[in-house]
Amino acid sequence: MNNILRFPVRFLLLLSVSLAAFSPAYADVTLPRLLSDGAILQRDKPITIWGWAHEGEQVTVSFAGKEQSTTAQAGRWQVTFPARKAGGPYELTVTGKNTLTRKDILLGDVWIAAGQSNMELPLRRVKYQYPGVIEATRLSQVREFNVPVAYAFKGPLADYTQGEWKTATPENLPGFSAVGFFFAKQLHRVTRVPIAVVTLPVGGSPAEAWMSEAALKKYPHYVEQLTPFKDDVHVQTTIAKDKANNDKWYGDLTAADIGLQNNWSQSELDASSWNNLQVPGFFKEQGSDFTNGSVWVRKELVLSPPQAAKAGTLWLGAIVDGDQVFVNGQAVGQTGYQYPPRIYSLPAGVLKAGKNTIAIRITSYTGNAGFVKDKRYELVLDEALPTMESIPLAGEWKYQIAANAPAMQPTTTLHYIPSSLFNAKLAPALPLQIKGVIWYQGESNVARAAEYKNLFSDLIVDWRAQFKQGDIPFIYAQLANFLPAKPEPGESGWAELREAQRQTLALKNTAMAVAIDVGEWNDIHPLNKQSVGDRLALGALKLAYGKKRLLASGPTLQKVERKGNTVELSFSDTGKGLRVLGGGDVKHMAIAGADKQFVWAKVQVKKDKLVVSANAVPEPKWVRYAWADNPEGANLYNSAGLPASPFEAHVSD
Repeated sequence: MNNILRFPVRFLLLLSVSLAAFSPAYADVTLPRLLSDGAILQRDKPITIWGWAHEGEQVTVSFAGKEQSTTAQAGRWQVTFPARKAGGPYELTVTGKNTLTRKDILLGDVWIAAGQSNMELPLRRVKYQYPGVIEATRLSQVREFNVPVAYAFKGPLADYTQGEWKTATPENLPGFSAVGFFFAKQLHRVTRVPIAVVTLPVGGSPAEAWMSEAALKKYPHYVEQLTPFKDDVHVQTTIAKDKANNDKWYGDLTAADIGLQNNWSQSELDASSWNNLQVPGFFKEQGSDFTNGSVWVRKELVLSPPQAAKAGTLWLGAIVDGDQVFVNGQAVGQTGYQYPPRIYSLPAGVLKAGKNTIAIRITSYTGNAGFVKDKRYELVLDEALPTMESIPLAGEWKYQIAANAPAMQPTTTLHYIPSSLFNAKLAPALPLQIKGVIWYQGESNVARAAEYKNLFSDLIVDWRAQFKQGDIPFIYAQLANFLPAKPEPGESGWAELREAQRQTLALKNTAMAVAIDVGEWNDIHPLNKQSVGDRLALGALKLAYGKKRLLASGPTLQKVERKGNTVELSFSDTGKGLRVLGGGDVKHMAIAGADKQFVWAKVQVKKDKLVVSANAVPEPKWVRYAWADNPEGANLYNSAGLPASPFEAHVSD
C-alpha cells in the first residue's frame, strides 16, 4: 500500500468490526435498518419493502394507504407497492407475530455515495472552510444514512448492524459526508423533492474491495488475495498478529521515550541546548537523522494579560505522523495519523500572562517526520469573534529526539481485502430502489493505474447488475491535483489514473466531475468539497433528471487530427467557446513524436478547437493536457467556468 494511505493498525482495528457471522434474527418479523424512522424511499419506481420473519409466517405491510400480504420464505419476505410521486411523510406498518411501525417516511430520490476518504470526509472537517453552513442549515428533506466501517469475506450480508437516518440539521450535519451534503443540497434546491444519500465510503479503500467476488473472477490475483480470509481462523490470526506487532512497537517506544520519562511536556524545561527546527518543515530535509520513533518539539511565546484571558484555538497544520500536544504542561489534543488538520481548542485557564510553552510529542512510523508545509500554524485568540487575534507559530522551534525505533511491521487492513466492502457495505442496500450512484475513489489504485480502466468499468457494470435496475446513473469525481508541481512534462501515475477515469465515460449513463483545480499539493484531502459536490450534482441533473441542454462538464475532447506539423483538437461541452482562465496562453499542453518525449506546446484557441504545435516536434504523434500529479495552473475551461479534463491522445494521420 502506498505510504500516503497507510494508517496505524491500532486505529484501523477500532474502526473495523467483523460481520462475517452476522445474520438477522428470524423469530419475529423484522425490518432492515434502511427501513427505519426517517427513511427516504425512491419515488416514481415500485416501492420495495422487505425484511425477515419465521419460516412460513404471514406478514402484512401497510404503507401510504395501501396494504400487501405475503409469507416468509427461507426466513425472508418482500412486498412491492406501486410507484408513487414524491411526498410524505408516510407511516409504514408491518404485522406478523409482532407489529413494527416506522414513521416520517418520505418519497424522493435515493443516491448511493461510495468510494474512499474524499467522499467519507465529514462536514466537521471543513467547517472552517464554510463558516456558518452547519449552523444555518435546516433541510428536513435532505437526509443521510451513514454506514460505519465494516467488512465481510464469506459473501454478501443481509443487513447493517449500525446506521440510522439523519436530517440535515445543525446537530447532525457535522457527521454528514461533505461531498454528499453539497451534492444533495444542490439537487434539493433544483428539484424541490426529498433527497437521500446512503453514505458508504471507507478511507483508503481500493476499488477491488467494492466489487463482488463474481466480478473479480477476471482478476484472479484479487480472488487469490480474498480466499484465505474466508477462513475465520486466518482472520483472527491476522488480527492477533497485527495487534501484537502494533502493541509491541508502541509499547517499546513508550518505554524508551526519555521525553516521557523526564516529563518534557512540562512548562518549565530548559530546552536551550536542543536542536533548531524550522516549522513548517521536515526533520530529514533540515539535516536530522531522525526517521522512526518519537521526537519532542517546543516553542515559547509571551502573552499579555488581556491575551491570556481569551479563549484560544491552536492551529498546527498537519503533522507526520502522530502527535500529542501540551500547552503549559496540560494535554490539549492528539491525533494518530497524518491527515486530519490539527485544530485544538484551549480551555480557559490553559493560557497565562507571560511565558507560554507549546510542547509536542511527534510519533513517526513512515520515516519522514515533520510539519506539512503551506498549512496554517498559529494561535488564534477569540476565533469566533470579529476581534480575533492571530499569533504566528511558524518559525524556529526546538527539538530533541526522545527514542529511535525500527520501522513498523506491515499490517493487513481487513476492509481493503477484495470484495470485503461490497459484501458488508453495499450488499445490504441492494434491495433499495435508487436514483443513482456518486463515487469518489482512485487514490488507492494509483500504483495500478494501468489496470484501473478495466477494473473501474467492471465495478460499474457489476453494481448495475447487482441492483437490477438497468443502467443506473453513475457519476464520479476525477482525482484532484496533488503532490508538488513540476516545471517540465513527465510521467505521472495520478495522470494515468485520471485518464482511466476519463475513458470510463465510454460506458453508458456515466458522468465525471473534473476536480483538477480544487486540490491541494500538500493534502490528499483538499478542503474544497463544495465544488466537487456541485459538479457531481451538475452531472446528475443532466444524466438523471433530463436536463439535456445543461452545460454540466468542462470541455470534452472529441477529435484529434494531425495537420502537417500541428495537431487540431476539437471539443464538445464548450458552451460559448473555450476559455483560458486568466487570459494568456493555455498551460500544461505538451506534444511528442513517436518517441513520446514530450515538450511544452504552443496553443492557438479557435472557439471550440485548439491548434497545438512545437518546433521540436515536426511529426506529432501524441498530445497531453494537464498530465501531471499536480498540473498547477492548468487553465483550459468552458464558458460556464468548468475545467477541461486532463487527457492523453494519440494523433492519427
